[in-house]
Amino acid sequence: MGQIVGAALVSHHPGLMQCEEFRVLMGAGSDSDLIPGYGRVRERIVAAKPDVVMIFDSHWFTTGYHLIDGGAHYKGTYISDEMPWYLHGVPYDYQGHPELALAIEAVAKERGVRSRAICNPELGRQYATINLLKQMRLEHLPIVTVSSCQNCEPKHFLESGSVIGEAIRRSDLCVVALASGALSHRFNGIDWTPNHPRIFHESNVSRPANIEADKGAIELMKQGRHDLIIEHWDRDYRALPWEAFGAHYLQMIAAMGGSDCKSRGEPLSAYENARGTGNLHIWFQP
Repeated sequence: MGQIVGAALVSHHPGLMQCEEFRVLMGAGSDSDLIPGYGRVRERIVAAKPDVVMIFDSHWFTTGYHLIDGGAHYKGTYISDEMPWYLHGVPYDYQGHPELALAIEAVAKERGVRSRAICNPELGRQYATINLLKQMRLEHLPIVTVSSCQNCEPKHFLESGSVIGEAIRRSDLCVVALASGALSHRFNGIDWTPNHPRIFHESNVSRPANIEADKGAIELMKQGRHDLIIEHWDRDYRALPWEAFGAHYLQMIAAMGGSDCKSRGEPLSAYENARGTGNLHIWFQP
């Protein structure tokens, strides 16, 4: 029987792809802690010995269906249309896992959930996937990416994640699941003046209320109380909102059991700002 052998909520923010000299300058003399944090997450992934890494990509927006990339191989050079002046020329070359993608689609059909596998190797990549591959050197492993369907309610993300969890259980695969994205995701204005000279400092997150909500969610994760995060999602987190309205986290945690998941989160980085958004690496050991 297959299983999820490790999981994490991981920041992918593009500023981390800037050169170290620039990051240290913006950090008022020291780099973002998310950079060494990638190494800490990678250590956990290596120790878990996965057959596949599944990335819940908060930048792959789809409409009408949850999509799973089912291509056998992806190769190319990435350029971001969001910030092409520095995030460009990033080569990628890695294997997919079509069998797992198609197995997810089969379970979805059984349950009447709108999930489909797309097996076209020309399918475009998003930096929420590419940045993790490069920062944690994961290209030696098969990678399967899951979309964030933009016309969904939270219950639909939970349904999608539950389907994925069942498909993994029916397989013989060990899978690490990575929710790639931020917590609160409200940007600061283009002419905003930082509250703190270290751009990564939490006081530069867009609103004090967002910092409070993010830290509350992190504390619940540390306690393994995903049930309370899900129960209070609409009241406490949806209105902030989280990146991709929480699609990355909700699908990942639903694949691990949803409200029944008791996996305690272990922060592997500091909580940091990125353009007003709240970012963290936090590991969940099933």
